[in-house]
Order: sequence, then C-alpha cells, then structure tokens
Amino acid sequence: MTRTGIVNGRFQVLHLKHMEYILAAKMRCDKLYDENRGTKAGNPLTYFERCEMIRGAMEEFNVPAKEYDFIPFPISMPEYIAQYTPKEAVYYVGMFDAWDEEKYKILRSLDLDVNILWRKTEEEKGITGSKVRELIATDQEWKQFVPKSVYHYLTENELDKRVKRLELMRIEEKKAIEQMNIAEAVERLEMMESQDMD
Repeated sequence: MTRTGIVNGRFQVLHLKHMEYILAAKMRCDKLYDENRGTKAGNPLTYFERCEMIRGAMEEFNVPAKEYDFIPFPISMPEYIAQYTPKEAVYYVGMFDAWDEEKYKILRSLDLDVNILWRKTEEEKGITGSKVRELIATDQEWKQFVPKSVYHYLTENELDKRVKRLELMRIEEKKAIEQMNIAEAVERLEMMESQDMD
C-alpha cells in the first residue's frame, strides 16, 4: 500500500461515481489528499462548501478524518503542483475522456507517479456532475445519484437553489449559442467547456 495518494476533480456536485473514484484511490493508500480545485465563476459551490460536502461523504463512507485531507490543485498552472503536494504521492486517475487524457499528460510531464485506476468509455462513465446539476435545475429526482450526506448538506443549506439558478443560466446561455453564427458559438462553447470539466 502506498503511503500517500492524491485524487483530483471538480466534484460540483459530488455524486456516487465520484465516491467510487475517491474510495478506489483511498483503498490503495494510507492517506488520501483531495486536490480541491479553486472555484471558477461557473461553479455553484465555493471551495469551503465543496470541502464540507466531501468531508460529510467521507464520514458517511466510514473514512476516518485523519486518513484524508484537502489541498489546492492548480491544474491550470501545473508548474506549481509540486509546491502544493507531497513529493512521494501517487496520483490516481480514472480515464473517461479527452480531459482525463490531458490531466494524465500534464501529471506525467511533471514526472509524477500516476496510477490509472481504470479506463472506461463515456457510456460507461455513468452519472456526471453536469447531469446532477441539470436534474436539480429541472426539478427532477437527483437524490439517488449522490451520497445521502451530500443531499442533506445541499438542501439544508439551500445550496441546491444556487445550483438550480446557475444551471438554468447555463441552459439559457446554451440556447443563446444556438442562435449565434458558428465562429461565435465555437468560441462561447470552448469557454463554457473550460469551466465545466467534471
């Protein structure tokens, strides 16, 4: 077993497939660090809220608090990653899409120890943060896709309302893009995708 492991993700909103990834990594190390990315304008949860949400889920899944922690993850500034993370850490990644391939290349280019937990197709990925946010925004059932603690944390703190408001704004923006010319639409979509990496 590795002494120190690292997972990273946006986790906006933390769902059961995220927990599968986090727990698979935790089974391979004594202490797991969640590299908690900073919050972009399009993200509904703050850094603190995200940490609280994950902390509750880790407790729900019986992971002792001393066996995990949070650290910033500057994936957009990879030259700083080594300043935030333990040198001997193993980075655990799940491979589903082009963004995961890109993260893997970034980490390997820094000569970091990267362990691929699995490679799956987009179809095998299952629920995504984007889909959970969409379900919340359109008043559909979403409780079954997230840990119970996440559902309670979001609803008790009325964060689901913020998720809904921001996601509805994104849906409207996508509709507006459909009315643009191709060059404008591509530019807008690329900007939105850079903010929406699950």
